[in-house]
Amino acid sequence: MTRRAAGEQLHLNVNILPSGSHPAAWRSKHGVSRGFIDISLYQQIGRIAERGKLDAIFLADTLALPSGVIASGPTWSLDPVVILTSVAAVTEHIGLIGTASATFHNPWTLARTFLSLDHASGGRAGWNMVTTSEPSSAFNFGDQPLPPKAHRYARAAEFVELVKALWNGWADDALVADTASGVFADPARITAPDFHGDYFDVAGPLALPRSPQGQPLLVQAGGSPEGRDLAARHADALFNAQLTLTGAQRYYRDIKNRAREYGRDPGTIAVLPGAEITVGESTADAWARKNELDDLIPRAVRLQNFAARIGIPVQHLSWDEPIPADFRDAVTEHSFGFASAFRDLNDEERLPVGELIRRGGGVHRTLVGSPTDIADSLEEWFEEEGADGFNVNIDVFPEGLERFVDLAVPELQRRGLFRREYAQSTLRQRYANSAVLPV
Repeated sequence: MTRRAAGEQLHLNVNILPSGSHPAAWRSKHGVSRGFIDISLYQQIGRIAERGKLDAIFLADTLALPSGVIASGPTWSLDPVVILTSVAAVTEHIGLIGTASATFHNPWTLARTFLSLDHASGGRAGWNMVTTSEPSSAFNFGDQPLPPKAHRYARAAEFVELVKALWNGWADDALVADTASGVFADPARITAPDFHGDYFDVAGPLALPRSPQGQPLLVQAGGSPEGRDLAARHADALFNAQLTLTGAQRYYRDIKNRAREYGRDPGTIAVLPGAEITVGESTADAWARKNELDDLIPRAVRLQNFAARIGIPVQHLSWDEPIPADFRDAVTEHSFGFASAFRDLNDEERLPVGELIRRGGGVHRTLVGSPTDIADSLEEWFEEEGADGFNVNIDVFPEGLERFVDLAVPELQRRGLFRREYAQSTLRQRYANSAVLPV
């Protein structure tokens, strides 16, 4: 039985990278060169995404200025919650997912911040829980180096448990607001976490009732075994990097099985790999757009950036040859998920370096083509149990998102793969049903 026969449809979020997912987006004639600090641009993106009936907008974040990056393009700058709150004010349906680190934030403050966003948006907020892998971030919060991964994930597990306890501290009927009796809230229905763990001690509770969706959506961007485990225990949706269908299928089954082992219904966690999308009226139109963007960055610069990302000296790489076999295990991308996905692609296809770069440089799967081309690829991964939906990366904002909404989304709707109208009022309701694998 196909997913569509069971009435299942794709989830689609749009990942708002500064200016766009293509590194030359800020220089494009279709782009906004200073848009990464322009609140009105984010509001425009939110409106376009809502017009396309997408599930949510998503904001990643960084806690350090990456070395050398700012010279050639923008990076994350404004606080994600500030951006999302501004988008909430001009939209009614689009979900609002922001990133915050469990390694460098305080759980009580984070719980209040995201629950505040959830109330402000009428139940549309989500928290992407990360542990931060960039070593330089640590020195913006003290004089100690980044803790080892095992420490960061142990802290994160405790952090998430505490945040959930704070979000659920008020019973649904704790807020009375009875003007006749003068009873505003029932203290007996408010539970303090009184939490004493290995990393945190919090008396609590929050001074906020539960939100319209109960609590914000929990999202995790995990590729490592530790990240997958955290997601399987707590997440409602999971963002990941996959470059091949076989790799995506392995990951998908692993997450669903881990969720089942924790006693969860595997259908309550949506697996959403990233996809970098350039869509045109035709395949030729889309590739002309992609090539125009690529040409804004000299080949030598693209090769140098690719070498730095995968951790191989540039002198060992040739544009027209595959990565030498003896460097197969040398990939040092900070993110375990990106590195493992890249190895899958490199081992499976052994493409020349230039083609790897053309396909996005091993970050996310790059799709370039007509609405039919894009829909065919997304549908294949959906039907073949490689994804419950996608975290879409758009080449250039805002024009590239308009193309996706006006060209690709109608084709997905025509196939019955995506909604035509919003049927649920909260983000959590929208994510309530995802795929379930057989035992």
